[in-house]
Amino acid sequence: MPEMLWLLLMCLALGAVVGLLAGLLGIGGGLLIVPALVWLLPHVGIDTALVMHIALATSLACIVLTSGSSARSHLRLGNVDVSLVKLLAPGMVLGGLAGSAVAEWVPSAWLPKIFAGIVLLLALQMLLSLKVTGRHPHPLPGGAKIVGSGSVIGLVASLAGIGGGSLTVPYLSWYGVEMRRAIGTASFCGSIIAVAGMTGFIVAGSGDEALPAYSVGYVYLPALLGVVCTSVLTTRFGARLVSRLPTPTLKKIFAIFLLFVGGKMLF
Repeated sequence: MPEMLWLLLMCLALGAVVGLLAGLLGIGGGLLIVPALVWLLPHVGIDTALVMHIALATSLACIVLTSGSSARSHLRLGNVDVSLVKLLAPGMVLGGLAGSAVAEWVPSAWLPKIFAGIVLLLALQMLLSLKVTGRHPHPLPGGAKIVGSGSVIGLVASLAGIGGGSLTVPYLSWYGVEMRRAIGTASFCGSIIAVAGMTGFIVAGSGDEALPAYSVGYVYLPALLGVVCTSVLTTRFGARLVSRLPTPTLKKIFAIFLLFVGGKMLF
């Protein structure tokens, strides 16, 4: 019980930081939740062979609950292009489910390195402020091409335990989608990816007797509860600080931190 209480308190603190950064920098919490859980979970006796699966699944579950409210807000503000969501969603669902299947299939020792590689690429994009803008007169591709694009985004996002906004926004921008609509649509799509990925991890972990108590598949409920309870509260404070703090500078500092985290997990 003392270990469980310690984990809950640490996850409450983690959730507060995640919510603040999400509101301030507009980033997904998975980039912080996954490495934090990878460090925390072994301290409460969870098998190291299961830690990465649990961290990814729990991060996606957190995103389902926290980004859902953000997606709803964007929908009310008219920032979500429903037609784009309909085009991207099938592939993203497939990719999200595939990500959990790949995580179950590859050796456990490879998962931290796969996550680290994704984090390093996203950190470099954030650090260098890389923006993808297209001047294509034609709309998004249809049929197999957009299903394939959505699948790749969903797969990578699921393997990293993130919502995929860092991938979806540049993709939509490349096809000339206005930034406000790209962000709102990516937020809504991120919820879809998270639901698909979480579902896949729950199914993959079902029946595994080595999982700790209070687990639903690979989703670890005590960690989920701790992170969500505070992150939903601090997101609004982060949003209020946007106009008061040098957000671009803070974003670069966070990117450097991610480079450190990714490098540590990789090497």
